[in-house]
Amino acid sequence: EGADVTISGSNLAHVEAAMATISETAAGKVAGHASDLRTVAGCQSAFDAHGNAHGGCDILVHSAGATKGGGFPDQPDADFQDGFALKFHAAVRLSRLFWPSLTAANGNVVMIVGGAARTPDPGFMVGGAVNAALANFSKALAGQGLMDNVNVNWVSPGQTETDRLQQLLADRARHENKTIDEVRAERMRGEGIRRLGKPEDTAALVAFLCGDEARHIHGTGISVDGGATKGCF
Repeated sequence: EGADVTISGSNLAHVEAAMATISETAAGKVAGHASDLRTVAGCQSAFDAHGNAHGGCDILVHSAGATKGGGFPDQPDADFQDGFALKFHAAVRLSRLFWPSLTAANGNVVMIVGGAARTPDPGFMVGGAVNAALANFSKALAGQGLMDNVNVNWVSPGQTETDRLQQLLADRARHENKTIDEVRAERMRGEGIRRLGKPEDTAALVAFLCGDEARHIHGTGISVDGGATKGCF
């Protein structure tokens, strides 16, 4: 879409690989930075890196998060603490840091949440709790956005073909003493979906939400899950 972009993640090799992929077709400048977004210092470092590369910020897309699957009551506190630190607290901190710039630009915020916010699963308690908290924060932030002219929405992808999904399937398979292929097939049958999602499915919606055509869509969560979520709300 022609935007200048900064990618931030904890793994420098992954950041550089993403930069290379985007640069193949991007019209804008692509920068990258590695820091631990679970920490206050890591969020500040990411904010500073973006400022050094591009100056202000028109769009903030928060997609960090690696919450772990597991069974209750065996799953330890550390999994919950780590999940909230990266996906929830980082979203709050980065929103706070970038808010003055977003306000000046009449910008956009899109949080990548997840369907587990509305469909709790005993095998994915950490992710469900974190996603629900982030959706609630996003709705509240949208209220502030009405006052400051910043659009805020959140997107909840379903099962999407990423390394992250492979890890979740492996966690579930280990807990249930099954193969990864068995768990994958069971999930697709259970959700009644035609296929697993692709990263491009979510990316297309995020790009639309950040455009002028979507300016009247505000404070809204949208699922990209192939129909897996059966409820109306």
